[in-house]
Amino acid sequence: MTAIRRIAHLDMDAFFASVELLRFPQLKGLPVVIGGGRRRADELLRERFTGLPLSEIPPDAFPVLKDYVGRGVITTATYPARQFGVGSAMGMMKAARLCPQAIVLPVDFEEVRRFSRLFKGTIAEIAPVIEDRGIDEVYVDFTEVPSGQLEGGRVLARRIQQAIFERTGLTCSIGVAPNKLIAKMASEFDKPNGISVVYPEDVQARIWPLPVRKINGIGPKAEAKLAKLHLHAIGDIAAQERGWLIDNFGQAYGGWMHDAAWGRDERPVVTYSEPVSMSRETTFERDLHAVRDRAELGAIFTHLCEQVAGDLRRKGYVGKTIGIKLRFEDFRTATRDHTIPDFTSDPAMIRRIAGQCLKRVDLSRRLRLLGVRVGKLAKAETAQAATGGGESASAHRVAEPAPGERTLDLF
Repeated sequence: MTAIRRIAHLDMDAFFASVELLRFPQLKGLPVVIGGGRRRADELLRERFTGLPLSEIPPDAFPVLKDYVGRGVITTATYPARQFGVGSAMGMMKAARLCPQAIVLPVDFEEVRRFSRLFKGTIAEIAPVIEDRGIDEVYVDFTEVPSGQLEGGRVLARRIQQAIFERTGLTCSIGVAPNKLIAKMASEFDKPNGISVVYPEDVQARIWPLPVRKINGIGPKAEAKLAKLHLHAIGDIAAQERGWLIDNFGQAYGGWMHDAAWGRDERPVVTYSEPVSMSRETTFERDLHAVRDRAELGAIFTHLCEQVAGDLRRKGYVGKTIGIKLRFEDFRTATRDHTIPDFTSDPAMIRRIAGQCLKRVDLSRRLRLLGVRVGKLAKAETAQAATGGGESASAHRVAEPAPGERTLDLF
């Protein structure tokens, strides 16, 4: 007998915050937000409470949102903080107005990445068909896994939850459904630490009442257009003729929207896909000027290039297209890139080409963000075999500034 298709979406609960709570268990149950400037919380607390373990520092010693000065956005928030309306991607200052008493901690990216690898490795030991969807979420194909059909997948989901908790001390929420589309919605039904199973016959009762934005793929612009057409819930979309949706949203998007509203999704769980690019960027705690803050910007720029080079080498990739991203004080963004003849993961080469890209941008305005990107990737061994081995270390000429662009010799 053919097994019934069971696809799970696993989402770690308030992942960045939960990792911090392992370090600071005394903050459990309190409103905590993760975000803001560079990580110095541990160092400052250690200086103030010399000899005292981090886990024993009193909660009232931690910085709170009402005292936060600077910019930045919330990466994530604990569930007690979310009750005040604080959420991911919210500006720190807005969050401070909603929940001034929330404790604020910066992100420890290295620790978060370590736990990401740990929980994904734990899943792979139980159910190996996994699609990586980011640092804190995956799709898992339960269909052919032993016990993957029991209770619609609930038994296997519970086993995975328990294994992750035993390995990491972290919780996750899992949705199991006939496909990826519904599974992703279901993983939000019973957070935190919940399991939700949706069967095909549940679509009308459990999916149709949801807002249209719950469909992964309907963004704010589509939501606004749907609202003008008086379509607010997923069931409102499902009630429309397919042809009517195509007339209003186009052949591909309108047709997809109709299928999504009816819970149809044949996408497989893709166990591996090549990355398109790798990048690193940072938002400054204060706006920096290319001339007056040249030394500080130069150090940050070098560090970003080294980080990207480290990411490439750690994952076994090289790239040909090197680019930069700038965001100015007025929030306008500029990008420039250049493709070189030979693949590279050399930090000096990346910095040299990225630096030449910077010369093609008007840098008279103050900067709030700087990023470095390497694209057109290939596996290092494949690229070396194709070129006879070795990476190019020669400098490459990039395009001259566009007419009218005013440049500064920044780095």
